[in-house]
Amino acid sequence: MEKFWEHVIELGAAVGGMIVGIFGGWTPGSKVLVILMVVDYITGLACALTGHSTKTESGHFWSQAAFLGLLKKFVIILVILVAAQLDKVLGGSEGVVLFRSAAEFFYIASEGLSIVENAGLLGVPVPKGIQQALEVLRDKNDEEHK
Repeated sequence: MEKFWEHVIELGAAVGGMIVGIFGGWTPGSKVLVILMVVDYITGLACALTGHSTKTESGHFWSQAAFLGLLKKFVIILVILVAAQLDKVLGGSEGVVLFRSAAEFFYIASEGLSIVENAGLLGVPVPKGIQQALEVLRDKNDEEHK
């Protein structure tokens, strides 16, 4: 049984390495984005479980809304994958990460703003400066890459 788990771990590491390779590596931006995606999903669930969700009429948990939230996160990852592939094609061996960085910054700001919104729905005060910084990051990044 111990050998089985060793093989499972080895397979997981190989698949994980392949996925990270396809994305062009594990950057600080990708780490932050993954963390924010998880926190956004958790705070969204907290809103739904406390009856404060804006995703349903009743404000309560609905499995379809939860699934759609996960689907949205998956599509964000696909957009990052496309951006990473564009960087590979356009950057060649230079290692340019223009599109991936642009996409990561945009989604970091969007996920951050969603967390701030969820915190507000839960009655947690959020410093105005954080919200403004996230809005500036999202808007600036969006304008620069139109």
